[in-house]
Amino acid sequence: MANDLALFLQHLVNQPAVLVTVAHGQGSVPREDGAWMAVSRDKVWGTVGGGHLEWQAIAQARDRLGIASAHWSHDMALGPSLGQCCGGRVRLLFEPLAASQTQGLAERLRPLARPLALFGGGHVGRAIVSALAPLPFAVRWIDSRDEIFPDQVPADVVCEHSDPVHAAVADVAAGSRVLIMSFSHAEDLDVVQACLLRQRAQGDLPFVGLIGSQTKWATFRSRLRQRGFADAELAHITCPIGVPGIVGKQPAVIAAAVAAQLLMLDTSP
Repeated sequence: MANDLALFLQHLVNQPAVLVTVAHGQGSVPREDGAWMAVSRDKVWGTVGGGHLEWQAIAQARDRLGIASAHWSHDMALGPSLGQCCGGRVRLLFEPLAASQTQGLAERLRPLARPLALFGGGHVGRAIVSALAPLPFAVRWIDSRDEIFPDQVPADVVCEHSDPVHAAVADVAAGSRVLIMSFSHAEDLDVVQACLLRQRAQGDLPFVGLIGSQTKWATFRSRLRQRGFADAELAHITCPIGVPGIVGKQPAVIAAAVAAQLLMLDTSP
């Protein structure tokens, strides 16, 4: 969606478009409130749910494209008349736009990016960065080896060299999800300890995940107990990481499982 937004804004400099936004959804609907689609004469960016709902919205937007008009809205029932059986209702807001109206549009349409600190630039770290690129995460990618990062990274990724690596924990954004997968178990343990100390003092790291097996975590747990951490504190660490039931060990498979786990954090009761 971030790439769609950039392409849409670039197009809007020279040609008009209509912005279609899900203003309100009721019942079973294909997209959430705030989902958007931009329509020009021959291009479409984003989506408000696909199917006949989207086809009709595109047709309606193009009917008024380039005509100076105020915003308008249209309520649609997602039933047999649209060839969709979702059963809900959607109110779409249509906004004619020209180049002079782009100010503030990027900030308004850009999805809220959840902060994430990723410790480790190895194969799995790279796969996770790729998996998260189209998702709403702002990634701070940290490693003690400054030559480890690729030359090109996605737009929402900031690379950081930190030696010792665990020193960076103090500066990660409040609310960050943390993933730990450095090149050594010693570094991993130091980062976990730093996260636990920060959680004890500030309580602002909602998820701390450590790559590894149950055996690795049993060893870490024993060492951390010796360093004064209680079982209730250690329960805040998730190890292994990734949604249960996915057993593949390829970096891309692990990355997919971890991305799904991170997305589930905001939907858990």
